[in-house]
Amino acid sequence: MATPADITRIEVEDFLFLEAEMLDEWRLKEWLALFTLDASYYVPATDLTPEASPATSLFYIADDRSRLESRVERLLKRTAHSEYPRSKTRHLVTNVRIRERGADSIFVSAAFAVYRTKDAVTDLYVGSNRYRMVFEDGALKIREKRCILDLDGLKPQGRISILL
Repeated sequence: MATPADITRIEVEDFLFLEAEMLDEWRLKEWLALFTLDASYYVPATDLTPEASPATSLFYIADDRSRLESRVERLLKRTAHSEYPRSKTRHLVTNVRIRERGADSIFVSAAFAVYRTKDAVTDLYVGSNRYRMVFEDGALKIREKRCILDLDGLKPQGRISILL
């Protein structure tokens, strides 16, 4: 069975490229399956430090697995007015690095650019993702994903209605 010591950067890149593809193709239930049952998905406010805690700071998104499942269900419904019809997105992933290897997990960072087009307007979200990944049932899974935006604020976008 694979361990954190066995995983290569290329394998991590392939995993992150698959994640981006799933998001762009709106395969959200498959994307959700990339996460552990105790997973967290965070998007800190742009004025916070990357290490901020959702327990003490206001986050744009601070989802545990249950809330993430609800978010995916909402986005897949016609009643999700902000995303029906859904946006066209393109998730670009680069500068993938394995930052740390623990006994049962790895810490990975990657730069991202996400283009979102809806109603003839294209927004750009840029930043870095920080992942805590583990092996579960012989597969790499995301235990925590933290999307750190390199923006001064959410203007002109004004919101995050897509998954980064």
